[in-house]
Amino acid sequence: MEAGEAAGAVLFLLAAAVSLLAAVSTGALDFTYLVTVVGEGSSTSPGSGGGAWWREAWVGARSRAVAPALQVGVWACMVMSVMLVVEATYNSAVSVAARLVGWRPEWRFKWEPLGGGAGAGDEEKGEAAAAAAYPMVMVQIPMYNELEVYKLSIGAVCGLKWPKERLIIQVLDDSTDAFIKNLVELECEDWASKGLNIKYATRSGRKGFKAGALKKGMEWDYAKQCEYVAIFDADFHPEPDFLLRTVPFLMHNQNVALVQARWVFGKTSSFDMSLRLPFAVLASGKVSLLTRIQRTFLDYHFKAEQEAGSATFAFFSFNGTAGVWRTEAINDAGGWKDRTTVEDMDLAVRATLKGWKFIYLGDLRVKSELPSTYKAYCRQQFRWSCGGANLFRKMIWDVLVAKVPFLLFFFDEPEQKVSSLKKIYMLYSFFLVRRVVAPAVAFILYNVIIPVSVMIPELFLPIWGVAYIPTALLIVTAIRNPENLHTVPLWILFESVMSMHRLRAAVAGLLQLQEFNQWIVTKKVGNNAFDENNETPLLQKSRKRVNLPEIGLSVFLIFCASYNLVFHGKNSFYINLYLQGLAFFLLGLNCVGTLPDHCCF
Repeated sequence: MEAGEAAGAVLFLLAAAVSLLAAVSTGALDFTYLVTVVGEGSSTSPGSGGGAWWREAWVGARSRAVAPALQVGVWACMVMSVMLVVEATYNSAVSVAARLVGWRPEWRFKWEPLGGGAGAGDEEKGEAAAAAAYPMVMVQIPMYNELEVYKLSIGAVCGLKWPKERLIIQVLDDSTDAFIKNLVELECEDWASKGLNIKYATRSGRKGFKAGALKKGMEWDYAKQCEYVAIFDADFHPEPDFLLRTVPFLMHNQNVALVQARWVFGKTSSFDMSLRLPFAVLASGKVSLLTRIQRTFLDYHFKAEQEAGSATFAFFSFNGTAGVWRTEAINDAGGWKDRTTVEDMDLAVRATLKGWKFIYLGDLRVKSELPSTYKAYCRQQFRWSCGGANLFRKMIWDVLVAKVPFLLFFFDEPEQKVSSLKKIYMLYSFFLVRRVVAPAVAFILYNVIIPVSVMIPELFLPIWGVAYIPTALLIVTAIRNPENLHTVPLWILFESVMSMHRLRAAVAGLLQLQEFNQWIVTKKVGNNAFDENNETPLLQKSRKRVNLPEIGLSVFLIFCASYNLVFHGKNSFYINLYLQGLAFFLLGLNCVGTLPDHCCF
């Protein structure tokens, strides 16, 4: 559907809604007449008795069966809402407190510049004694048909400040396009001719996808000589001092396994990675509204969740890129596994259960790109949500049986692997609340129960659960995202739609439904970089004209809003429901991420 057609449909719906509102408010249409006819009937009308009987039967069934069943769901959602707001408040409070007191990882973990000074890594010194102070580091760059970004990523990594003889760059190319594969290999040869120790590695199959490539890369003899391994996806571009700021934490703290940097996103351009063509700056000179909303979501993740986990339990999920691992920790945890779609989170959890600690550096930022279409973002979020829920299912027993002190509950003992408090944090906060509760309450309460409640007056919705808690969640989110405050209202509507996909993904992961590991088992077209089943987030526009689930829910929400507007009950939710319905409708038409932000939601 063209943008003009979508805009016309939206304007039609808005006009219809405004007209209906004006008609009802002025008394031009009196729908209460229908209620009187159906509810009270008329003794002289042959059909009135049947209508009264039908209505009485529905009211009886509604009060005796439907309302009690939904009321159980209401209170379950209230419990989950409290869990969610407590978790969000906790993360934001820890993050804000850390910022206020100026807390830095150096307060907890030792850090010293290599060679005694910030410039000790200058390659111009060329002295063996100076180079010997630097450990062997390997940088892995997993790739798959990265036509446009392969030069940028390889060039950025080759520009890292580190002695050449102590650095190995490993390009893990799983490309199925022979032309692209040849270009990547030539690029590696070009950098090798400049004196860089760069290795071009391929494999016969693509088993395990990214996890399989990383695992295979660790099996090379030269990889076994490296103490630390940095990982960058093909669309990530580290600053030259990345290793100088991260590796010292690993060198001086033998219990630290991972140092994770923060992602930052470009404001003026992006890459259409599915088409492997440079995504031109939009007509407005700004990124699309879709990428702005993604920034709000990811900024909260890094500023609140990652900072809180690092500052308190020295545990958080590895983000799969822009981080440095201790090779010993990877091997101790069992290496890379492809059993879920979140191999990065899997390794992080297993390493934590072995007693390793993580460090998050919020002031160390690595440039990256964001999906620029709704379909791409949905696929990415499905993989993350499904994988996280499935990992919860697979790891819950391992976390429960991990070694803990027999008598002491709050303090670690030398022989234990992980404290009881950290186990509780992992199971309750990291897994249960974030991977299961959050998507469940976001969709069931706000997109199902509240809309249905307008037609079931017997249903009781506590004001604190449907008004105060959402407001509190909004406040704690905005506290850590003041620069994104202007996009928060749109972010709320967008997240309402995404909750449908995240809940479906979480259920698929928990129950291990057919699609729970879909991105791994789906076959690829050998030399087709445009394959929509590519395991990397696709950034092309969907071929489908509409997304039927979103359109169906938009119809449902608009119907409930109209019912609430016409037949006033105990609560008036029609404004919120109309907005939610409009958001589902627009996203159902793929009307986001494909136009400049001044044109479309």
